[in-house]
Amino acid sequence: MDADVIVVGAGLAGLVAAHELTSRGRRVALVDQENAANLGGQAFWSFGGLFLVDSPEQRRLGVKDSFDLAWSDWQGSAGFDRTDDEDSWAVRWARAYVEFAAGEKRSWLERHGIKFLPTVGWAERGDLRAHGHGNSVPRFHIAWGTGTGVVEPFVRYAVQAARDGLLTFHHRHRVDRLVFGDGAARGVRGTVLADDDSPRGVASNRDPAGEFELTAQAVIVTTGGIGANHDIVRRHWPERLGTPPAEMVTGVPAYVDGRMLDISAEAGVRLVNRDRMWHYTEGLRNWDPIWPGHGIRILPGPSSMWFDALGRRLPDPCLPGYDTLGTLKHLRTTGDIAEHDHSWFILTRRIIEKEFALSGSEQNPDITAKDRRAFLRERVLGKGAPGPVAAFLRNGADFVTAATLEQLVEKMNGLTGKPLLDAEVIRRQIEARDAQLSNPYGKDAQVQGIRNARRYIGDRLGRVATPHRILDPAAGPLIGVKLHVLTRKTLGGIQTDLDSRALGADGQPLDGLYAAGEVAGFGGGGVHGYNALEGTFLGGCLFSGRAAGRAAARQTG
Repeated sequence: MDADVIVVGAGLAGLVAAHELTSRGRRVALVDQENAANLGGQAFWSFGGLFLVDSPEQRRLGVKDSFDLAWSDWQGSAGFDRTDDEDSWAVRWARAYVEFAAGEKRSWLERHGIKFLPTVGWAERGDLRAHGHGNSVPRFHIAWGTGTGVVEPFVRYAVQAARDGLLTFHHRHRVDRLVFGDGAARGVRGTVLADDDSPRGVASNRDPAGEFELTAQAVIVTTGGIGANHDIVRRHWPERLGTPPAEMVTGVPAYVDGRMLDISAEAGVRLVNRDRMWHYTEGLRNWDPIWPGHGIRILPGPSSMWFDALGRRLPDPCLPGYDTLGTLKHLRTTGDIAEHDHSWFILTRRIIEKEFALSGSEQNPDITAKDRRAFLRERVLGKGAPGPVAAFLRNGADFVTAATLEQLVEKMNGLTGKPLLDAEVIRRQIEARDAQLSNPYGKDAQVQGIRNARRYIGDRLGRVATPHRILDPAAGPLIGVKLHVLTRKTLGGIQTDLDSRALGADGQPLDGLYAAGEVAGFGGGGVHGYNALEGTFLGGCLFSGRAAGRAAARQTG
């Protein structure tokens, strides 16, 4: 055989699985359709957020968290309703993952040299119900080095294992078929693609240059999701989210194409929960794109006012940073706006300087470089918006600024080519919101949320602007931001048991075949259920990749 185990996909889950195998002396063939520059896959480009429970960082900031609270939040968000079938393994994976996040996860990451910023973010604040979707407390821990830093040790392990003769890289090898023999997975066949020295993330050619076949005792599939393939996204778009947008921006490189899902199904693997997916509603067209249709997500603080394409303020809980899929559902199921693919933020200079961050390792060079001085200078002591945000404000096609609301609305209408927005209608809504700031109490849910956020020291110091009137000239100029739906994560996929063994159509494990990461719904075919709590995608790759590698090592021992 060519190896003890073939790992298909050199993203984070594949690299973690490979490390678990090679650290136990197993020989690994690591197969990927991209070149060596793309080791680490999509995770390299991420912000590096990781979901942890009752961490030292939380405790230092006065955050009281526990497994019980986190598990309650997870269940309220996931809404598992197929527990006798498609969710049968997902719910077990979910509990195991929350136990991992509340236990070994942080120390395990530190053993790999991964450390965290001292602040903890409060992502997905929820749907305003105690038993519903959302994080009750801040749990979003950002790794020093962003996603690049999370990937780095596992890339290093793979390179060293290759030097030691335990791992062989097969770059530019596209798997087209899983090979079975005597009822077990025994290898892969596919196409050797022509050499391509494109930089990381840039779309590469698909020109065939030959064929290949590799054999092993086991195969682990870790090939990611569907985010770059808008046709597949639309094919599986769930009716509960209305109609898919005619135009979307893309939050992942072109190689996140979903090919291995259908290839796995053709081999008899069971795919579940394909109607569950995670797309953001705060996407921007990247003014300096790397991959086709490259979109960047705003990580918003709670203060920007959010309006639909016709200029109506979004209803609760469609607030910045609260309920991603709830907001997507509203935008795609409300009859008179479903034909429009965009929405709007209206905010002030003060808000953008304090609250705007951009997702992605390349959009956070200070954290990616682990430069503490630059972090303090840029985000704590500095004045003005962070450099990458300021660059979007100057160059981004979706940003307009103006001294008055009437001028701003005129520019916003200019971005759509249609006079969909009425300045007087928007003014009435903003003035009503601004009036709620006259007292330290009020009935506006967003203003209440801002004040709630500022009670948390992590938000007050670095994430939430001092409450002020949007129409206060001293806080200006006014800023309008056109927001697009940004494709990102696949929440369903290959159903697996707790050892990451892929299940067949009969629900039984397929001998020798494993799956991990996004292709497996981050574990069990959908560990998140219908909703995610954020910081759980990288963690799902780490946890399921670890489980797959360890289980395959036992099988091949």
